[in-house]
Amino acid sequence: MFHTRRYKPIHPEKYAGDHTQIYLRSSWETKFALWCDKNPSVVSWKSEEVIVPYRSPLDNRIHRYFVDFTITVKDKQTSTLKTYLVEIKPYSQTQTPVYPGKQSRRYLKECETFIVNTAKWKAASEYAANRAQSFIILTEKDLGLQYIK
Repeated sequence: MFHTRRYKPIHPEKYAGDHTQIYLRSSWETKFALWCDKNPSVVSWKSEEVIVPYRSPLDNRIHRYFVDFTITVKDKQTSTLKTYLVEIKPYSQTQTPVYPGKQSRRYLKECETFIVNTAKWKAASEYAANRAQSFIILTEKDLGLQYIK
């Protein structure tokens, strides 16, 4: 199990926030932060600094969703800037849970997680669209990693 750790950027001037307070919650997030830090096309980035309100379908209450990353990228051909809200998730959590033939606790928990994540992602997509940004979800497949259960 990966534990939360501090990240010290190579290029602190690219970090759009307090670069001494970067906390990453997985090795996948660490890999992505390093990519943002080293990639010359990334103009700025920040971690868990955008908060999106969303309504949970489980309790019908408003909650706060801390988006993993916000990055601003400069297009090489057009020199335009594009901002992305980025969520890092295991591929399995981006898919509807498969019914195993009986309602186990694990299956019910996977369903709850998927329902809440879907509500978060819908809210984040709307939040981004209202600001001329894009919301994307990256999995271990996108990061070039192999996920082992």
